[in-house]
Amino acid sequence: MTPERLRAFCLDFNAAVEEFPFGPETSVFKVLGKMFALSTLDATPLTVNLKCEPDLATQLRLDHPGVIVPGWHMNKRHWNTVTVCGLPDRMVRELVEDSYDLVVAGLPRAERLRLDRG
Repeated sequence: MTPERLRAFCLDFNAAVEEFPFGPETSVFKVLGKMFALSTLDATPLTVNLKCEPDLATQLRLDHPGVIVPGWHMNKRHWNTVTVCGLPDRMVRELVEDSYDLVVAGLPRAERLRLDRG
């Protein structure tokens, strides 16, 4: 997956936006103000920080050592850093989608309903 495709995929979710709170080199993808992905899109190798259920996060790290690691500068229980080139595109897309879904699930009910109508 290329940086352009990763950016486009993240922005394809309902109400997703890209912001740069940590400087112009770090893309932060949010839904209704809550982060679901973070990446320095011009870095080599391309990595992305993604939210993950804690038990699944641990299992993914065991199944993909060196490719999926505890989230860099993040809560290591809930976030993974994923080296994009080490995984099939389909799996990267699934991990991004899971991260988005987890963040949406944590939003207040009224905001979730507003997203469903969008």
